[in-house]
Amino acid sequence: MDQQRIEYVVNHLRLLGRDTSKVEVKSGVGKSILETLSAFSNTSGGLLLVGLSEESGFQPVENFDADKAADQLETRAGQLQPPVNLIIHPVVIDDVKILAAEIPEMQQYDKPCYIRDRGMYSGSFKRISDGDVRLTDYEVNRLREEKTQPKWDEELVTEAGVEDLDPDRVEALLARERRERTNLFKNGEAFVLDRLGIAREGSPTLAALLALGDYPQQFFRRLTVTFALYPGTDRAPILTGERLIDSRTLSGSIPELVDRTLSLVHQNMRTAAYFEDAQRREVPEYPLVAVREAIVNALMHRDYSPPARGAQVQVDMFVDRLEIQNPGGLFGAVTIDQLGNRSVSSTRNQLLAYMLENTKDAENRLVAENRGTGITVINKALAEALMPPAKIESSFSSFRITFYKRRVAPAERNATAKDYILKRLEKQDSISVKELMLGTKYSRGGIQKALSDLVADNTIEKTEPSRSPKQRYRMKL
Repeated sequence: MDQQRIEYVVNHLRLLGRDTSKVEVKSGVGKSILETLSAFSNTSGGLLLVGLSEESGFQPVENFDADKAADQLETRAGQLQPPVNLIIHPVVIDDVKILAAEIPEMQQYDKPCYIRDRGMYSGSFKRISDGDVRLTDYEVNRLREEKTQPKWDEELVTEAGVEDLDPDRVEALLARERRERTNLFKNGEAFVLDRLGIAREGSPTLAALLALGDYPQQFFRRLTVTFALYPGTDRAPILTGERLIDSRTLSGSIPELVDRTLSLVHQNMRTAAYFEDAQRREVPEYPLVAVREAIVNALMHRDYSPPARGAQVQVDMFVDRLEIQNPGGLFGAVTIDQLGNRSVSSTRNQLLAYMLENTKDAENRLVAENRGTGITVINKALAEALMPPAKIESSFSSFRITFYKRRVAPAERNATAKDYILKRLEKQDSISVKELMLGTKYSRGGIQKALSDLVADNTIEKTEPSRSPKQRYRMKL
């Protein structure tokens, strides 16, 4: 990081009057610097400026000894576990030498980075706005799981029995396996159910209950989907007491939740229309293939650890966007930038993923069809619908994907009944009102008004006298 860049950052801080989420200023190397080192390492990295005073408007500290501070900073970096790998640059601000230290984000499997003397649960921090905030026990535990494969979906639900599974779904899954693994079925059904992770000792696994169950919410009341339709662009109705346009809690197995949630989103979409090859085309606000993929991902990859079982998948529709959020951030080595890259893949709930990849929904298609390419499928569908890429946000405790309403192409924005008529006349010599009414949702009155306007503009002309029942229209030469 060069001198010019640091000067720009300092000037920005002076204008802003405070630290930022990516830049922290310290007057010296005190103990509080440990929290910042931990926070930057656990979040997305950052820049630490040592030798400036925030209280004096980010002016250099008088008699600051940059060389001594550099040694102290290296010592502090070693007081964290894992030790923080600092990149320290001496820079000059207002003729005074200070320190600029770059702190990279640690690899996911090295987190949490914590202050050794305080222990993992008391000494782990994250960066929020311009402050360092201690990680909750839940967040620490989720980070610890990154080092191993979580098995929460393999947990037996001892209160439930095999009779709580849908026999048709179970049999369909077994039939698929029977075609590919004949030898597996030689030792009886109980053996097969155990080997496939469906049930053991008469109790289903959590994955089986969620994917194949009759009503999982009998045992886990909050493993549902909440749907809210807001009248504006924010959640103000909740704060002001105004009523939501629609608000529901959806229950059922995951295949049912996917179908019901998608149907509810579809019902509340508007449809845009445009003309292509003289035909009226209708396009939903959000491509359903992308919405379905996001719903499946939220239910399949969410956190199912005991502390998270009280949290639901949330689907929120605003006038300008659709948000889908689930408990639990990205798992494993995958970063937001790597989503959709099949060579970098981690699955939090491996047993559940297997079952959803081998279970069909009400339309007889596999619930999870796109192994490792879900985000690619989503963004491809969005691009084809003239929509911007999905916005993806991941924290230690949640994952959210946001679809923004589609951009309207000029051809759609300006498309009218007149455009429709002219498009049709580009492909045939003449046309009647009856022919124009075929293949369009424009009213007869709308078509006749557009024809009158085009005649008045000398764009088209009638082929017969005004009241002739054989009236047709053609382009005027």
